Amino acid sequence: MSADPKTQPRYTGIATFMRTPFNPDLADVDIALVGIPFDGGVTNRPGARHGPREVRNQSSLIRIINQATGIAPFELCRVADVGDAVPESPFELTAAHDSIQQFYEPICAAGIVPLSVGGDHSVTLPVLRALAKNGPLALVHFDAHCDTGDFYLGSRFHHGSPFKVAAEEGLIDPLKTIQIGIRGSITDRDIWKFSYDSGMRVVSIEEFYQLGLSAVITEIHRVVGDSPVYVTFDVDGLDPVYAPGTGTPEIGGFTTFEAQQMMRSLADLDIVGGDVVEVSPPFDPSGTTAMVGATVLFELLCVAAVAWQRRHGVDEG
Repeated sequence: MSADPKTQPRYTGIATFMRTPFNPDLADVDIALVGIPFDGGVTNRPGARHGPREVRNQSSLIRIINQATGIAPFELCRVADVGDAVPESPFELTAAHDSIQQFYEPICAAGIVPLSVGGDHSVTLPVLRALAKNGPLALVHFDAHCDTGDFYLGSRFHHGSPFKVAAEEGLIDPLKTIQIGIRGSITDRDIWKFSYDSGMRVVSIEEFYQLGLSAVITEIHRVVGDSPVYVTFDVDGLDPVYAPGTGTPEIGGFTTFEAQQMMRSLADLDIVGGDVVEVSPPFDPSGTTAMVGATVLFELLCVAAVAWQRRHGVDEG
């Protein structure tokens, strides 16, 4: 039997992300797979703290080659599961974000590309704080919500506000930010006003289907250009028939197939990090949402591996 855990029977072994080596000391790592088991920023349904563990479990279904694109990410660079960014003070939101950022500081300082699994969407903020040390990043954001809200129940920091804060802190460039899949009922007509006023490109789900998939992909590339980019994928961007296990589901979303096509189209972008967030296993005992999250993570890994090779002058062919 092969000594490579990634090719052994998928029901065997200790669960790591896609059966990669567990390597918390970061030695010989190009892309780090990280769990962020924190959901202290949710505004309604909790449970995303359990996301990383269940995505690890479901990711044992992932094989080693992307059949559609031919990309074999584990051949292109060194990929490892480096463990969880566990907040030291999970009951205090800003302190939790600080400790998450501290976990990512050595990863980013070493030039390792972080790909993470949340956790609620507030966790993207501390990751960006660690990653965007040399200036604002472009952002490709798949979601049902813009997450550029303001104070809610007395807090500026929650899973509905990370990208407003990130823009205000200079971590992302609003003019190079695109948000795809936006929809759902709202309590305030101006809830996402910051996105529009700051120049972010907001693609509602209605516009998504009016334009068509190819045009949306073209728009992603127009907005981002050749800038270093962070890719964040909230599973509630998908229609809840594909991802029922999430904190803020909204019907009428894009499909898993459309998500795969959009993710695959990012292979020529300069991806420096990314995440998959808001998988809440307690709301989906079937495990489907975690399986979808693991598959989207694999698609993200594939395009991030190609970007890593290109950035380091390695011929992927």
